[in-house]
Amino acid sequence: MEVIEKLRNIRKEKKKELELRVNTNIGTKEKHILVCHGTGCTSSKSPKIIENFRKIIEEKGLENVRVIQTGCFGLCAKGPIVIIRPENTFYAGVTPEDCKEIIQSHIVEGKTVERLLCKDIDGKTVQRLDELTFYKKQKRIALQNCGKIDPENIEEYIAFDGYKALEKVLLEMTPNEVIEEIEKSGLRGRGGAGFPTGKKWRLTSEVEGKQKYVVCNADEGDPGAFMDRSILEGDPHCVIEAMMIAGYAIGANQGYIYVRAEYPIAVERFSTAIKQAREYGLLGKNILGTKFSFDIDIRLGAGAFVCGEETALLESIEGKRGQPRVKPPYPANSGLWGKPTLINNVETYSNITKIILNGADWYASIGTQNSKGTKVFALGGNVVNVGLVEVPMGTTLREIVYDIGGGIPNNREFKAAQTGGPSGGCIPKEHLDTPIDYESLKQIGSMMGSGGLIVMDDTKCMVNLAKFYLSFTVDESCGKCTPCRIGTKRMLELLEKITQGEGSVEDLEKLEELAIGIPKTAICGLGQSAPNPVLSTFKYFREEYLEHVKYKECKTGE
Repeated sequence: MEVIEKLRNIRKEKKKELELRVNTNIGTKEKHILVCHGTGCTSSKSPKIIENFRKIIEEKGLENVRVIQTGCFGLCAKGPIVIIRPENTFYAGVTPEDCKEIIQSHIVEGKTVERLLCKDIDGKTVQRLDELTFYKKQKRIALQNCGKIDPENIEEYIAFDGYKALEKVLLEMTPNEVIEEIEKSGLRGRGGAGFPTGKKWRLTSEVEGKQKYVVCNADEGDPGAFMDRSILEGDPHCVIEAMMIAGYAIGANQGYIYVRAEYPIAVERFSTAIKQAREYGLLGKNILGTKFSFDIDIRLGAGAFVCGEETALLESIEGKRGQPRVKPPYPANSGLWGKPTLINNVETYSNITKIILNGADWYASIGTQNSKGTKVFALGGNVVNVGLVEVPMGTTLREIVYDIGGGIPNNREFKAAQTGGPSGGCIPKEHLDTPIDYESLKQIGSMMGSGGLIVMDDTKCMVNLAKFYLSFTVDESCGKCTPCRIGTKRMLELLEKITQGEGSVEDLEKLEELAIGIPKTAICGLGQSAPNPVLSTFKYFREEYLEHVKYKECKTGE
């Protein structure tokens, strides 16, 4: 019980210290300078900003001023971002050279650096983070701690109720009660298919076996997607804690996270978090003085898109070539090394601790009837506020693009949005008011996917869009089954012929025939969904295909 007492003491001591991160009305002389140290801002020299701030503070001998690296704040288009607490001042596009002025003016003299304040979508200058339109319609659950805590400091995570859900589960709940809570919450897998999370946990728990595994799928391969990466970079402990809860619920003692080596910051942060959790007695034997034991190891992937498919991922963890298995059996029955295995992705796990602490009813009250909770999207393309957003299920595409995303740059018109990456479909402007949930997207020929959301203006050619995604799929196909290996290649050849002005109406017929047939015969989700961009652009933009074959030109000029 020493570990439990330690956790409670940290929460008591640190919570008061960190109150200024959440309470803007707190009366204190202490200042916290939060600097985004996610991949996006890191590429724009945020590590140098952190270094300069600390150096200047030391040179000036300033007390009660801390500089904290955080994960992504979400508004990537305005990075590097610096937030000063408790006043919540939002500085955008900060450079290492700005640090001296911020310290002197804001910290020493108490004057805001006006030129670094962010402009909202209406052009007005905004001083505080919570005043920005970008955040007003969001609800951060999965991203709750991102931009709030130092992801490399376990005590900051603990202070914000970290490992409290694990404590509740191990000391107050049976494995069955945990599964019942997840079932009742209505949480569905955030990796793409939307399978009920509680049902998956239940199926795995009911399979007999002394050895079971919990796996986290962090192989985020969709072009433009960075949701899982940002969670691992900004709040790695929430995934560790959730995997442990899952292990307790299904009867597993070993977890693996499969993450692509192309995410070096995420890998480093998660490795640090695992090490810290072990040092604090939160991973290993007899956790929190109970009979429950659990540990986690990292397995690095080489960036193969097909390894996002759960059985191909398992093959890769086992040291084999990443190719999907024929199902059944499903991983719940025969997964890693033939043992019962539970697989969820990063975003799915990031909701677990909040459900346990706040209750299934709380979570189920958010979203729509069949799509509960929130969804994180990587919003990109032709939109003003490129970044990471988290909204309640049922939020319309229009709200995401215009109210949160700030609309289309350069006064262009919205043409379409692609959801679900290469596996998804396009949403045209007539469906801008479609609620973003699993069923609504499926009805219009798209899908949720893992959360990539690419916005396109009226200068984009939809035939080229289909060709881009199909080219990606062809490159990423593992080649195991003929429909995917050969069929998608033939589709790409037809698209190349069409976009080069050499296509015919017969080629369009062949393209559509292949697009309809491949999903019926491919063995895994990658092949089955590969034709989706073609099918959805055929459905909504068939006239563009006809222009390419009849007039040998593209009206967009692409």
